[in-house]
Amino acid sequence: MRRAAALALAFALLAAPPAAADPARWRAEWPRTDFGRSTVDFAEILAGGPPKDGIPAIDAPRMIPVAAETALDDREPVITLELDGALPRAYPVRYLMWHEIVNDTVDGRPVAVTYCPLCNAALVFDPRVGGELRTFGVSGMLRHSDMVMYDRQTESWWQQALGEGIVGAHSGDRLVQLPSWMEGWADFRARNPGGLVMDRPDWPRAYGRNPYVGYDLAARPFLYAGEDPPHGIHPLARVVRVDNRAWPLERVRAAGTLTEEGITIAWSEGQASALDDGRLGAGREVGSVRVRDASGRDLAHDVPFAFAFHALFPDGRWMLGR
Repeated sequence: MRRAAALALAFALLAAPPAAADPARWRAEWPRTDFGRSTVDFAEILAGGPPKDGIPAIDAPRMIPVAAETALDDREPVITLELDGALPRAYPVRYLMWHEIVNDTVDGRPVAVTYCPLCNAALVFDPRVGGELRTFGVSGMLRHSDMVMYDRQTESWWQQALGEGIVGAHSGDRLVQLPSWMEGWADFRARNPGGLVMDRPDWPRAYGRNPYVGYDLAARPFLYAGEDPPHGIHPLARVVRVDNRAWPLERVRAAGTLTEEGITIAWSEGQASALDDGRLGAGREVGSVRVRDASGRDLAHDVPFAFAFHALFPDGRWMLGR
């Protein structure tokens, strides 16, 4: 009961009552968005509570050496980005929990690091479209409980879990997802002692605290009215998504390593759930996943909740191993 009460309080503080999407009403706040172009039903888009930029994205974050970071707990989740020729970088979820998007540049290469707590969707994109740079902010809208991003150049709306433009000039365009993964801070630190980690932003936020206490043990996702996943899979169970395929995380965890469909998925312990305990590093063990191809190269993937995969990949394949 205490978990349920804490979760209800967190949502009450973070979000006003949702409002159904209405392009006529949006135009005052979004005068540059071309609502005549869309790939989705507007009725699927809801106002999540915070207004446009009410959740402030971070631009050009300060990066510090791994050895200088003393605030993170060992099992606290970070998003790892290891681009060829560049120092590895860790983006702590304690910051992305409150900002959701980080627009960064890695050795001259732009990247957009994104995290949607409501879907547990953590993806890194190349933010260039047709060779033109796009920088992203948080629109305040949700579709299937997933963050809707917007680019500041055209104010098109983008589905975060897909990296796809859904409203505006970029409707139908896709961002290239870059290989990245979530893991515990101690694992990143041990593997990359000479790497970099994002420093604390200059915002008054309760960094290190989880405002969604008990969310990934809740009965239902927040602001989601769609179907439950098939095969009896709980809506808030984690899955490993690679393209349009989803492996239940519990199956991967039980096996340790799975090699199927030309890829290898490996699970290891050491990462706390960011959406369980009030303190990010104290959540129950969910472990970390690496996905590699037959040549051992890291592949772009994600570990979202099952309901998000089902809603956003309606023709996706469930890799149940039976």
